[in-house]
Amino acid sequence: MTVTTGTTAVTGAVGTAHTRVEGRDKVTGAARYAGEIPFADLAHGWLVLSTVARGRVRAVETGPVLAMPGVLAVLHHGNAPRVESEYMGPLGPPDPILQVFQHDRVPHFNWPVALVVAETSEQAREAAEALTVQYDEEPHDVAFSADHPGLYTPGEIMGQAPDTEKGDLEERLAASAVVVDERYTTPEEHHNPMEPHAATACWDGGRLEVVDSNQGSTLVAQELAHLFSLDAKSVRVRSEHVGGGFGSKAVRPHQVAAVMAATMLHRPVRVVLTRRQMFSLVGYRSPTEQHIRLGADADGRLLALDHQAFSLTSTFREFVEFSGGVSRVMYDAEAHRTAHRLVRLDMPTPSWMRAPGEAPGSFAMESAVDELAERCGIDPIELRVRNEPAAGPVSGLPFATRRVLDCFEKGARRFGWADRDPRPGVRRDGRWLLGTGTAAGSFPVLAAPSSAAVTAEADGAFTVRITAADIGTGARTALTLIAADALEVAPDRVRVQIGDSDFGPATLAGGSMGTRSWGWAVTRAAGELREQLALGGTIPPQGITVRADTSEVIGALAAKERHSFGAQFAEVAVDVASGEVRVRRMLGVFAAGKIVNPLTARGQLVGGMIWGLSMALHEEAVRDRASGAVVGADLAGYHFSANADIPHIEADWVDDPDPDDPVGIKGIGEVGIVGAAAAIANAVWHATGVRHRNLPIRPDRVIAAGGGAA
Repeated sequence: MTVTTGTTAVTGAVGTAHTRVEGRDKVTGAARYAGEIPFADLAHGWLVLSTVARGRVRAVETGPVLAMPGVLAVLHHGNAPRVESEYMGPLGPPDPILQVFQHDRVPHFNWPVALVVAETSEQAREAAEALTVQYDEEPHDVAFSADHPGLYTPGEIMGQAPDTEKGDLEERLAASAVVVDERYTTPEEHHNPMEPHAATACWDGGRLEVVDSNQGSTLVAQELAHLFSLDAKSVRVRSEHVGGGFGSKAVRPHQVAAVMAATMLHRPVRVVLTRRQMFSLVGYRSPTEQHIRLGADADGRLLALDHQAFSLTSTFREFVEFSGGVSRVMYDAEAHRTAHRLVRLDMPTPSWMRAPGEAPGSFAMESAVDELAERCGIDPIELRVRNEPAAGPVSGLPFATRRVLDCFEKGARRFGWADRDPRPGVRRDGRWLLGTGTAAGSFPVLAAPSSAAVTAEADGAFTVRITAADIGTGARTALTLIAADALEVAPDRVRVQIGDSDFGPATLAGGSMGTRSWGWAVTRAAGELREQLALGGTIPPQGITVRADTSEVIGALAAKERHSFGAQFAEVAVDVASGEVRVRRMLGVFAAGKIVNPLTARGQLVGGMIWGLSMALHEEAVRDRASGAVVGADLAGYHFSANADIPHIEADWVDDPDPDDPVGIKGIGEVGIVGAAAAIANAVWHATGVRHRNLPIRPDRVIAAGGGAA
């Protein structure tokens, strides 16, 4: 096709490797993040957090602090502006933690109790640390366990029932030739991105402007409009560059506090969270205990599957780590049950963290499947082949595509699985015992309504405007390639602008649905623009703009089960004397839809696998039961994989376009972590003959396990 600019169209950008369009700006420092953008007359806020885990604020001694140099105000429950609490936001009722400084109650350690505002960040911090807050402390409970007396059945989980059941479970277990009945645990984990959470709020001509680091400017703008009783059009949120999110960068207390302070002081106010504050205010992954029971016949075919998942939530808001969801997709059985139970504790509310539910759920289920294969004397991959479902085990819906076995076939060939001696503890390299393991992974394919505008400019370029968020995934570049193909032009003729709520409503970057949802809207707008341009004529100086949204087409996707899938492989070396576990190599092969940009996609998949390695061997937040605080709430005390821990890691994929998506996209942001920890744990068993059912697999646990069960 030829457009009115007279340039011959170029196609085929999607599927070819492209460096990030904003990459040079990021590595040269030209790209500015939320805490770096200059504002005239900027003031700085510093949050003061509670030092008790439960109780009430008796007094806030503001006098001495207000006399300190540069201090402008101290906001607390006695003087802060009132905010709305009765509304239905884009994600449901408001999170009570967003009702900042509205009451004197303290429901967990590090609850926001005040904001000190000063001329400089240093003055604000000094004053915040000097502020005296008195409390009436009450007994608290932060001890999570699956036998806690407060366990209860939660409500609906992201549109799904907390429990599912079919068949007679006990009868089928009794009839099974082989049974696995084990418990698996994962600890509290935190998703602290490199860029801390930061927000600057100001009023401009009666309009609230917020410069933020978030995963969805539409979401933040809508929540702030509700909280402060503003018309939606009078709130603008911008978030151009984001240094990581992983589920943490939604609406949090610092944005609300910044708006409050800007409203009171009539000047811009910036609030940036410290690393320690992020361990309490931006969500985390709940610890889990999972009871798995599998029953199979002598050939390894499942007769019974029971996945009971236990996790925690706060006393003021319900959040469920949906660990049993993975079992509703991966394996079927004549008797099949999944169940979720919660306990309310005096802790912050858990939240979405990369592959919420699937990451811990896959560790438990894929470890149990490996144990079943061992007890049946069947190769772990062959066992999965024999238990490949024809349709959704719980939903009964057909799969749009399901190429998990193709992932295993390709992965096994590349990894050299056929040469594996199945016996544990027989391979050595000096002091190291060597082992290999594998696991399956999946993550749901989601899409949400979004809108986009595409403009044909008079200079022959095209501008795409969409309230997307690039949290490091390469979404800006992917959208450039998608738009280029939809317009049938070269990518260098497309400019993509994102992260501005004024561009119209669009979904957030979460659930691996961002690029899929935004790309759909961009494709529709670009297609309609091409139809207009095909009529001929001159492009006016202001350009020709077409806006489209996908609200009416998303609902049709519910007729099929949609997931990205993967097969994880790992080789480990274990020194049972020192307890050290080293991952020597990893391979992941994925069926994750049309890969828009192989360069950034591979980075996303490898990044997920690295996180899975960190989950398997390092990450563990420990709660001090006496104080209710996280022990070592920083990136020194919270251990995670460093460069020296990362071996040769490869990510590959099989062709797997979604037939109902205009580009064929599924989603890749989260499936890379799913199954990775289980593959490593299974490899540790193969190396040592000892099962580790509790993450992380620390050196002390390896030593303590010795030659017996871990």
